[in-house]
Amino acid sequence: MSRPVPRPGVLAIDPYVPGKSAAPGAGRTFKLSANETPLGPSPRAIQTVRDMADSLAIYPEGTSRKLREAIGARYGLDPARIVAGAGSDEILEMLALAYIGPGDEGLYSQYGFLEYKIVTLSAGGTPVVAPERNYTSDIDALLACVTSRTRLVFIANPNNPTGTYLPAGEVARLARALPKNAILVLDGAYAEYVERDDYDAGVALVDQLDNVVMTRTFSKIYGLAGLRVGWGYGSDHIVDALNRIRPPFNVSSIGAAAGVAALEDVAHIEKSVAHNARWLPWLSREISALGLEVLPSVANFIAIRFPDTPGLTAADADHFLTERGLILRAIRAYGMDEFLRLTIGVEEANELVVAALREFMAQAQTSSRKTAHV
Repeated sequence: MSRPVPRPGVLAIDPYVPGKSAAPGAGRTFKLSANETPLGPSPRAIQTVRDMADSLAIYPEGTSRKLREAIGARYGLDPARIVAGAGSDEILEMLALAYIGPGDEGLYSQYGFLEYKIVTLSAGGTPVVAPERNYTSDIDALLACVTSRTRLVFIANPNNPTGTYLPAGEVARLARALPKNAILVLDGAYAEYVERDDYDAGVALVDQLDNVVMTRTFSKIYGLAGLRVGWGYGSDHIVDALNRIRPPFNVSSIGAAAGVAALEDVAHIEKSVAHNARWLPWLSREISALGLEVLPSVANFIAIRFPDTPGLTAADADHFLTERGLILRAIRAYGMDEFLRLTIGVEEANELVVAALREFMAQAQTSSRKTAHV
């Protein structure tokens, strides 16, 4: 029997699978699998959402003008060069649809965000993967993969799921070495958390070069993941192309208004940054002291490597933690089978994770010694 068939390549795409959000059988749970802010959204954003409940029947303003103007005011950008999206994921998808076609290539690093592969394939293009060095994007490796068919080069900075980052000088070296017809996409979903002097989210490069785009999101530090709000900043001609294929009313009225309110609540963002600055090094230090490797992170999460010893593997740890209501993210889809990714949580969650991992390591090592003596 005949039936509609997707175009070639669609069914070869592995769908994006988010981290688990439940621990069946456990009592109280802490979801530490999705890099959500433990402090939640700004109280101003919450009140804005409540105040707009009676306006749900009204279409949004089609260009998200007020949101773009607020972003422009916050970062000193021209609102006309900003495009809003349903999360920064939609900006990535629009870039792929606008610039990648059959035979074209989308380039990203070995442990880069999975969405880069998905949007490249969705547009009919070919994903190209450059090897990393020490779980960090390697500029020379990326440049070695550039061909005449390269259209988009995706860099998450900081990178998800590793938490590593590239200093501004290295990003600029990549941008200036790319062909003029290839676009560098700087994904700064976690930019607000970075406190390194040599880091830059990409505004200067976008202003200096005609083929660089910066994307940001309200899903992480701003705590609006459920509303799906993001944005991109680029040259006039790139933003014009994206607006031509952007779905009408793609950002909801409530999402846009909550984004404006979140931007204005600077004190809440500073509180979130301070919380992360306190607990990121603490978790890294305490977990490393247990004999586990923690990748150096500048974001709001850490990647923890577990041994391949039976009883001590990442899968074993994932099961152990889940039973105790601590939900981390397995990142096997990234080729990092031996890792779990841990989002920085509230104080109680952070302390419980360290205590549980201490118990896990002690229990597994005791069991291993007993087995060795049998």
